[in-house]
Amino acid sequence: MKHLLSAADLSRADVTQILDTAEQMHDVQRRDVKKLPALRGRTVVNLFFEDSTRTRSSFEIAGKWLSADVINVSAKGSSVSKGESLRDTVLTVGSMGVDALVIRHHASGAPRQVADWVDASVVNAGDGTHEHPTQALLDAYTMRSRLGDLEGRHVAIVGDLTHSRVVRSNLILLRTLGARVTLVAPPTLMPSGIGAWSKHDGFATTYDLDAVLPDVDAVMMLRVQRERMSGGYFPTPREYTVGYGLTRDRLRLLPEHAVIAHPGPMNRGLEIAADAADEARSVILDQVSAGVAVRMSVLYHLLAGSAEGAES
Repeated sequence: MKHLLSAADLSRADVTQILDTAEQMHDVQRRDVKKLPALRGRTVVNLFFEDSTRTRSSFEIAGKWLSADVINVSAKGSSVSKGESLRDTVLTVGSMGVDALVIRHHASGAPRQVADWVDASVVNAGDGTHEHPTQALLDAYTMRSRLGDLEGRHVAIVGDLTHSRVVRSNLILLRTLGARVTLVAPPTLMPSGIGAWSKHDGFATTYDLDAVLPDVDAVMMLRVQRERMSGGYFPTPREYTVGYGLTRDRLRLLPEHAVIAHPGPMNRGLEIAADAADEARSVILDQVSAGVAVRMSVLYHLLAGSAEGAES
């Protein structure tokens, strides 16, 4: 594996290998000394052209715990703020002999373009409203940890589908693992052309959240991305919560074994109630913890190969 640009780049065997390795990496987080020598001498550059807390921090920790040299570059502190193009920026960084570029960019497809420009491995850390493959991997890891094999499991992904890059990667990856997926959103936040897409890729869509919840093994609530909305996608926040929020009342509809996920950051009280975010079935903090282990696994497989598992 040279790059990780899309969840579609991964076969079922690839996903299983990454998640299995992540289980080994997760053990490192429980140690007093959180270091593996696997990427000693390697250099990873995090190029973030959009703000991020979880993704950027977890990639930085992942690289450092694997003993790589990690450099963070943000648009605000780089020559991009002076007008330099993305191409010139990545060519400049790439010419320094770095081994991997982890890129978050507001333009869909930017990481794939960067992969054509540089020799380094490229990891898509979120591009526009397109994809976020490592988020999908950590979500699958978290659900697998609670539910076991995801083959045949029913996962509902709920909320702002139109503006979410998480939904596309999750949909692809969950289908790769054999899960059954239902997308739930108000009509204004259901992506255009979703009907043709669902027939091709074998997932369901509905506007009725209450009808779906009693039959799920996992429900993933997506953030309402108001910063990307230029029009009236719903009348008021209160009306959105009534129709599509995971409220205290809706918790009663969920099966006892079902897990509650959210890729974060959360709008508490809008798409998810505090009761839902903090209850025992919530795996939201588990997702954050899994993010480091999964990204360690991804960097390991990109830069150290698949030789005989992680060193201990």
